[in-house]
Amino acid sequence: MADLRDITPEETKERVIEELLKIYDPEIPVNIYDLGLIYSVDCEKDDVSKLNKCKVVMTLTSPTCSMAEMIVDLVKSIPSRMDGDLLELDVDLVFDPPWDQSKMTEEAKLAMGLL
Repeated sequence: MADLRDITPEETKERVIEELLKIYDPEIPVNIYDLGLIYSVDCEKDDVSKLNKCKVVMTLTSPTCSMAEMIVDLVKSIPSRMDGDLLELDVDLVFDPPWDQSKMTEEAKLAMGLL
């Protein structure tokens, strides 16, 4: 078994994105990553533990989204699903720039009947 300290920040970022792809807005049949709600995922090594920590900058389709707390909590819970190789994950919820349909992947637009 590999030492968890050997996992690169880039590998951790890929795993975080895999987990983001599993989180769906309950009101929209598309995952939050393809929906364009994730603006960035940045990961780095923690100086002390040498484990990776990440920051996710995300938005919601609307500042008044009724599922906001649930969606953010699901993102914050990602480390619990990553076998201990992610020390922490911070979530920065922003509304500038505002979300719009142009941020969606082609697959998401197709799933929502926008293409």
